[in-house]
Amino acid sequence: MTDTPERAGRSRAVDLGLLAVAMVVFITLIGLGNWQLRRLAWKLDLIETVEARAYADPVPAPIATTDLEYLRVVLTGTYRHEDSLEIKAVTELGPGNWLMTPLEGAGQTVWINRGFVPGGPDPVTLTRPDGPVTVTGLVRLSQPGGTLLENNAPADDRWVSADIAAMSDNAGLQTADYFVDADHAGAATDWPRGGMTRLNFRNSHLSYALTWYAMAALLLAGMAYVIRDRLRSRRRTTGSAD
Repeated sequence: MTDTPERAGRSRAVDLGLLAVAMVVFITLIGLGNWQLRRLAWKLDLIETVEARAYADPVPAPIATTDLEYLRVVLTGTYRHEDSLEIKAVTELGPGNWLMTPLEGAGQTVWINRGFVPGGPDPVTLTRPDGPVTVTGLVRLSQPGGTLLENNAPADDRWVSADIAAMSDNAGLQTADYFVDADHAGAATDWPRGGMTRLNFRNSHLSYALTWYAMAALLLAGMAYVIRDRLRSRRRTTGSAD
């Protein structure tokens, strides 16, 4: 039984539709691979930046620019404990909060992330240094708005990210537009627990990119096989009709 022109036309239309879908998927896979390579370049640059700045000797604050994230700095001032706030956090020590306190110095007022405070039913005793203190830590940039899942709610004193502008406005302060993750101060068992900035970054972007490219190559090979099979089938059909 030979195909009628109408059936042959419908079959060709279906093949072209499937080919178009396959091409869209192929382009998407290539795009995902390219995106992972861009992420790889960004991650390598981040790792290089952290290694160059975070482990260097501290430089005095205030700093002239705010693009020096992870720069190790040292600054002196007096904590404004009455303006402290807590930011929701999950660390290797479990769920809890970062304790953020403004440090008022001669040059400027800077928000200091004094460290992690664990949550749970059993409260911990927090150190509360009075008078001038010297703080060493890492420069971090403002994190406006909140997180992907939650927003900051200053009116309710609920914070999920260090939005410096909102925090300063809420406290009625003029501060630097960066904050500092402080090194741990005091005894090892003291709270808050400083020095917990994440400095080791997982880097799997190359393997992800190769996976996307491999899937694209397999799809391309499958498309080539199907196209060749369809062409052979049509030649056989045409030959038998003659």
